[in-house]
Amino acid sequence: MSEKIQKPPKAASRRRFLKTATKAAGAASLIAMLPTPLRSSVWAAGSDAPEKKEVKIGFIPLTDCASVVMASVMEFDKKYGIKIIPSKEASWASVRDKLVNGELDAAHVLYGLIYGVQMGLGGPKKDMNVLMSLNHNGQAITLSSKLHEKGVKDGATLKTLMDKEKREYVFAQTFPTGTHAMWLYYWLAAHGIHPFQDAKAIVVPPPQMVANMRVGNMDGFCVGEPWGNRAIVDKIGFTAETTQAIWKDHPEKTLGTTAEWVQKNPNTARAMTAAIIDAGRWIDASLSNRQKTAETVADKSYVNTDKDVILARMLGRYDNGIGKSWDDKDAMKFYNDGHVSFPYLSDGMWFMSQHRRWGLLKTDPDYLAVAKQVNRIDIYKDAAAAAKASVPKDPMRSAKLIDGTVWDGKDAKKYAGSFKIKVA
Repeated sequence: MSEKIQKPPKAASRRRFLKTATKAAGAASLIAMLPTPLRSSVWAAGSDAPEKKEVKIGFIPLTDCASVVMASVMEFDKKYGIKIIPSKEASWASVRDKLVNGELDAAHVLYGLIYGVQMGLGGPKKDMNVLMSLNHNGQAITLSSKLHEKGVKDGATLKTLMDKEKREYVFAQTFPTGTHAMWLYYWLAAHGIHPFQDAKAIVVPPPQMVANMRVGNMDGFCVGEPWGNRAIVDKIGFTAETTQAIWKDHPEKTLGTTAEWVQKNPNTARAMTAAIIDAGRWIDASLSNRQKTAETVADKSYVNTDKDVILARMLGRYDNGIGKSWDDKDAMKFYNDGHVSFPYLSDGMWFMSQHRRWGLLKTDPDYLAVAKQVNRIDIYKDAAAAAKASVPKDPMRSAKLIDGTVWDGKDAKKYAGSFKIKVA
């Protein structure tokens, strides 16, 4: 682990940025009426103009890429003097590699992937930064219809079947250190199933999950929407659990990049973060905004699926595919008065605790020190001030998870070692 701690920008530099951003935000309506070249020059007149005018942000075809896409489509980026160019990627491994080698400026990316690269787990090691969280909630554990035919409807009945019918059970996630892997393992373990001793875990890119389940390559998977709902619409699977039922308002995707890129482009990092905060707040503001977002991201340029498959769960209208329907008040959120977008230190620490639990980390790191290095709260606060967004007072938060354990970040080492089911 690198000991080099990223220094926050000097106070004077922050003040210049905020002064410039405030002027830009305050004059947004006036600037919007100007021709594009003049809009750029208005921002550039400030001493803290973005170092890069075009920012290439990678994304995977998932509903939760929405705030990155809408920041570009709705031109929230222009307000801050940049142009966001969304770049559709094939897999999380590709996103990782392109971030590390500089092909992407930033990405819509798994929280745990950023920490995996930071710690050098199973791939390149490089200092990374989380600039903000993009969404809470909105993923799902999907099990095959064939399991349902054998009486499985949830974790408890899956455990009963696995104890009764011994064979190799295969469950897919999207990246070894990623969020979907951690939700899947946590859910299985909460029902007494060891994800490695009692089952086999495989990696499948999100858009390929449904096709792989259709041909019988796995018994279940954890992935972001709309692919859980797609499995139900295609009548090949059912929702055994939503991830918000595992952890209400859990952290999910981030706006991630390398520490080196932020060091070279601090003003661009602030502008990019502010634009995406604006987009997330706009998405959450009304049902009609969510409908427009679903229409937009359903396009083949982005997620490439039917709008209705995205919209239902984006609005919190859930159908588990085996007879239960409900309105979920804890569906995917993109802003939630600033609680979504704020990069809580405890969120990053939780993923490291699970990496330790499952043997990806062989020793306990200094959880808090690493989180302070990775999660750039300094950059976020400047961006939030420019966007006039609410900022939580405490960089730590607590929650009770599905197995009854409470996570608050106070003793991450003790927490990581406290689970009965883990990799020794």
